[in-house]
Amino acid sequence: MTSRSPHVASLVSAPPVFESELGSVTQLTAASFPILSRMSLKRIVLEPGAMREPQWNVNANQLAYVTAGRVLVSMLGNADGFSTFVVEAGQMYHVESGAIYHVENVGAGTAEIIAALRSDDPQHFSLTAGVNAMTDAVLGNTYDLPAASFAAFARPDAAQLLRREGPARIPETAGLPNAHLFDADGQIAPLASKAGFAKLARRQYWAALSDLSMYHLHVTGAGMREPHWHPRTAELGYVWKGRGRMRVLAPDGTLDEYELEPGQAYFIPRAYPHHIEALGDEGLHFLIFFDRAMPGDIGYRATASAFSREVLAASFGVPERDLPVFPFTPIDPLLVDRRNPRDPERPGRE
Repeated sequence: MTSRSPHVASLVSAPPVFESELGSVTQLTAASFPILSRMSLKRIVLEPGAMREPQWNVNANQLAYVTAGRVLVSMLGNADGFSTFVVEAGQMYHVESGAIYHVENVGAGTAEIIAALRSDDPQHFSLTAGVNAMTDAVLGNTYDLPAASFAAFARPDAAQLLRREGPARIPETAGLPNAHLFDADGQIAPLASKAGFAKLARRQYWAALSDLSMYHLHVTGAGMREPHWHPRTAELGYVWKGRGRMRVLAPDGTLDEYELEPGQAYFIPRAYPHHIEALGDEGLHFLIFFDRAMPGDIGYRATASAFSREVLAASFGVPERDLPVFPFTPIDPLLVDRRNPRDPERPGRE
């Protein structure tokens, strides 16, 4: 199905920023996905033996989820803070803005990474470009070497993806605990029921986070994400597995409903009410990124308990006796059972 919704774009089929036999980099920014605000999304595919060139983000922290494969991350941050660690499928890593880092496929198969950046127009420098900007004499002085030591440098343009020569070398220290690494898949889901589960990469569980977080949300065919809104954060989601449907309300009364497939991304501005459900018994897996370290939400279910029946009756224009008996809900459940049949699927909009 092709959707014309302004809330939806395809990350998988976006024109690549870089593509070669080593892999590809695609991204959604405000330039290609105009509804985005304060966040953007990247997909990095690394074939065996490939690596992402050393680089640093200029204006954005980064939060990344490895959906497939095994990668080695090496990072040098502020005040000479160095770390190197292995990230398996289902795990995450965090890179602070300005820290130089590289990502290398050290597994036998293709690696895939979905990364959110805390800017809708992210910028970066590469180590290649940084070194090429300096003269041989300046580099020689930096490393206490003769200027001629750098005469052999070809000074090529940054390639983004590079080929490793020889086998992967994983330092012995790569298995030590690291503040930039989080085992999202290994977390016991704080929220779980037959309706689905939510695994939460937020500051409550990962102290390194300051302005980004991520939920791995699984909605089963028997469940639904209740209608809700996020008072202080926008929502940038990536459809990992399954098909789903969302409905979003804008302040001008515009209602947008669309279906989602794997590889698509969606964006919900802060405080816009929306809901999510799976289309199919296999359920739906989302990677949902937020522009705060501790996102919160207000759900429809708790809202019905926040006001008297007199207020609700007047608001909906029905006699109080005709109001449903809303369940008392002091804390929203996030996921609810789907006790009613799904609404019919609509034909795709071309």
